[in-house]
Amino acid sequence: MSQTVRTRPEGSDRALSEAYDTALLDLDGVVYAGGNAIAYAIDSLAAARAGGMHLAYVTNNALRTPGAVAEHLTELGTPTEASDVITSAQAVARLISEQVPAGARVLVIGGEGLRVALRERGLEPVESAEDDPVAVVQGYGGPDLPWGRFAEACYAISRGVPWFASNTDLTIPGARGIAPGNGAAVEVVRIATGAEPQVAGKPLPPMHRETVLRTGAKRPLVVGDRLDTDIEGAFNGEVDSLLVLTGVTDGPQLLAAPPEHRPTYVDTDLRGMLTGQPEVVAAGEGFRCGGWTATAGAERLELEGGGEPMDGLRALCAAAWTAAGDGSCGLDAGKALARLGL
Repeated sequence: MSQTVRTRPEGSDRALSEAYDTALLDLDGVVYAGGNAIAYAIDSLAAARAGGMHLAYVTNNALRTPGAVAEHLTELGTPTEASDVITSAQAVARLISEQVPAGARVLVIGGEGLRVALRERGLEPVESAEDDPVAVVQGYGGPDLPWGRFAEACYAISRGVPWFASNTDLTIPGARGIAPGNGAAVEVVRIATGAEPQVAGKPLPPMHRETVLRTGAKRPLVVGDRLDTDIEGAFNGEVDSLLVLTGVTDGPQLLAAPPEHRPTYVDTDLRGMLTGQPEVVAAGEGFRCGGWTATAGAERLELEGGGEPMDGLRALCAAAWTAAGDGSCGLDAGKALARLGL
């Protein structure tokens, strides 16, 4: 896929909720963390919906069923139907169903979300390598998933059974901080077996395909907190994206982003869906956004001016991404980000 290398965040003179017909929202780190709503998320979603934007929730977390996720979102204050939720469990179940016979047994290493998704595709979830599975599927099973489940996966995979993973996110945000995600669990099985799974979740094409099939979005906006899943998934799907800084991505990671990890827009939280986005313009040897001007020096990124911190970050993105071209910016940004409180 050939794409123009993004060298700065884009501006928009319209609210993003008006410029796009569907928001494809990540959940963990965007709408909630550890089950609790993130600040401003519920009111922002309500305003976007009232303005006519379709809200769909696209998550790599395969633990819960779409119905359970929808119920949780409704309890938090954003009315949601199960059909509005797309999970990596659904994407991987479709991927498996295209490669095995109808009614085939699949060994599940994960939670109820995987089992429901497999049954939806006419497949039979089983619990043991001795149940003659034709595939192994691994998804996030929560902090209480027994260690012995990884052993079951290894037994089957070592016998030549094909291995699938819902996603490979190494971490997952929670109320107490960042915890190991399904990708960390996948690494356990990979190390023990030497095998490689087929992966369905963001940022890979099976998840994008599942999302488009289930939402019918014509002009979608991907909204996420992770560069390596949400933003790269949007890049792979050739759709626009909004990065919010309420999850795992911080300022240094954003400035060092290679082309596939550079979002179309950047904002603090979901309130960014309800506004236009300021334009970043060339200014001499640097870039200006709002009251800030950023330049790339020989060793570090420099920032002058004042105003809204996010405008300063957008200007820094332009300076860093332009300096990096199709690579990753390695210039020191510590002093500049400290001025912004980031």
